[in-house]
Amino acid sequence: MTTRNDVRSGDVVARKSLWHHKDFLRFWSGETFSLFGAQITILALPLTAVLTLDAGPEQLGILRFLQMVPYLLFGPLLGVWVDRYRRRTAMIGANVVRMVLIGMVPVLAGLGHLNMPLLLMITFCVGLAAVLFDISWMSFIPTLIRDPEHLVDANSKLAATSATADAAGPGVAGSLVSLLTAPVAMAANAATYLGSVISLLLIRTEETPPPATAKRRVRTELSQGLRFVAGDRLLRWIALVGGMANFFISATVPMFILFAVRDQEIPSSALGLIFSLGACGGIIGGVLCRRLITRLRLGPVYAGGLCVAFIPTVLLPAATGTSLVLGILYTIAWFLGSLGLTIVNIVIMSVRQNITPPSLLGRMNAAVRAVMFGLGALGGLVAGLVAAEAGVREALWISTGGSMVFVLCGVALSPLTRLRTMPETAKNPA
Repeated sequence: MTTRNDVRSGDVVARKSLWHHKDFLRFWSGETFSLFGAQITILALPLTAVLTLDAGPEQLGILRFLQMVPYLLFGPLLGVWVDRYRRRTAMIGANVVRMVLIGMVPVLAGLGHLNMPLLLMITFCVGLAAVLFDISWMSFIPTLIRDPEHLVDANSKLAATSATADAAGPGVAGSLVSLLTAPVAMAANAATYLGSVISLLLIRTEETPPPATAKRRVRTELSQGLRFVAGDRLLRWIALVGGMANFFISATVPMFILFAVRDQEIPSSALGLIFSLGACGGIIGGVLCRRLITRLRLGPVYAGGLCVAFIPTVLLPAATGTSLVLGILYTIAWFLGSLGLTIVNIVIMSVRQNITPPSLLGRMNAAVRAVMFGLGALGGLVAGLVAAEAGVREALWISTGGSMVFVLCGVALSPLTRLRTMPETAKNPA
């Protein structure tokens, strides 16, 4: 049984190094399993639709839409729920749901009962569980890491792991699909969520349940979260800049894939290597971010991360030369983009966690992510319409050029760029 003295003792150890924080290491392990599982899903799920069910491009578009739309439709409501209950329990429940649903895919395929409507339904429910898990873990970190000075360190480690999953996940998923077929690869995906559940069950840090009140109205709590985000200038800018960043990323990535494969005749295997090597920039960004924040002002680190993330994307439509030269330039663009985005994400995650009272963390994270994913979902749609009218390369020029204008405006106008240090930790309202 954990006592108050144990918790305090654990906090003292945590101040020395998170490598000695056993519960953080357990959480980190669980998050690693979840991240690799999510990366396998990103590739194996559409490949299941294409290779097993002979899905067309329209159906793949719907599949991608159903993965993202739960953030917009249900994120704020799930944020209310997360603030009412223990967040570790929500994470465990979300990954149990993902494990069961994804595990159903190979079973249904083996029995000959898998069809596109069922796969779309499973995809939507998996996306809904992903929303619950994401909101919960982001809100759980300040409970687990009780020393605010270690929030940046914790977020840096998690961001580096996420970048590692981005780099290795597609290769692992591709190998599993080649060896086992796409539906059976989903069984390995389900196993990653089982590993996450086991790791989360081993966490011993006490999580104080939210205080019970006589009357708790969903509408009132939902409006509290939305008003808090709308009323805080840092959170407003984080949501807006994050949403616009996702918009331009969603607009650029699919257009680049089409442009590289069809116009530049880059082989799909080489394209996968470009993305994997490029994602390694995120690993370096996760390692460097804490050192940069320690030695430099917070605002310039954030502004520099934005510039590094988006300005090099102009290489994507502008690059010319042999296939080798193109591959090198494309890899540099994605490498710098991943490095810059990781730094930006660590900064804004740490700022959000510091300035938000614990009782509002779930609703804050849900509201911010609803804006981010809502705008992100529009990016691919807008880019597709532009490409249909003007051409793929022209759409890529517009998306990358627009992202550069967005970055310059964000750096010039955002109050985040003027921060010297991490904002003070917020307390629950009295």
